[in-house]
Amino acid sequence: MSDFARLLEAEIPRLRRYARALTRDMTRADDLVQSCLTRAIAKQHLWQPGTDLRAWLFTILHNQHVNDVRRSVHEGIHVAVEEMAPVLIVQPNALATLQLRDLEVAIAKLPQEQRQVILLVGLEGMRYEEVALILGIPVGTVRSRLSRGREQLRRLMDMGDEALPNPSDGLESDDVTPRRRTAAYRRRPAAPRRAA
Repeated sequence: MSDFARLLEAEIPRLRRYARALTRDMTRADDLVQSCLTRAIAKQHLWQPGTDLRAWLFTILHNQHVNDVRRSVHEGIHVAVEEMAPVLIVQPNALATLQLRDLEVAIAKLPQEQRQVILLVGLEGMRYEEVALILGIPVGTVRSRLSRGREQLRRLMDMGDEALPNPSDGLESDDVTPRRRTAAYRRRPAAPRRAA
């Protein structure tokens, strides 16, 4: 087994976890990971040893998912009730399962851009710079989408002012969310108006 294959194999669990969170379907997630791995092997000559393989793979996975979503919008998706039956059954006294289900539903309601950032930062524990590289956006946009996504999740989960866990606490000390920034701007006295 080559070094590239060993490095690739080590990233499969992370790719599967992210793909399952994105698609919310194990079969589609496995297909997405398989497609990502196939592309990575075919394009391995484009990967530069010493660079972040995980970021490169997540970029491939992200792009493949975007393509799949675009294709499904044009083709339309049909799901048989029989396929969803195991997911629809709720275990008795399964409070934790219900809470996770509610969180999953809330995350699914987020706009795609916010959901991707929340999954990469929250689920995968990636740094903002890595997420920016994977999604091809500036770090400031990552911070903005993360902040807006967290706020939206709070509303969807009826948490009000309760804080969601912030997996990046301590990692990004200069993180100022728009809400804090807005509050700071509100404290400034208004400039006097000139007479016309």
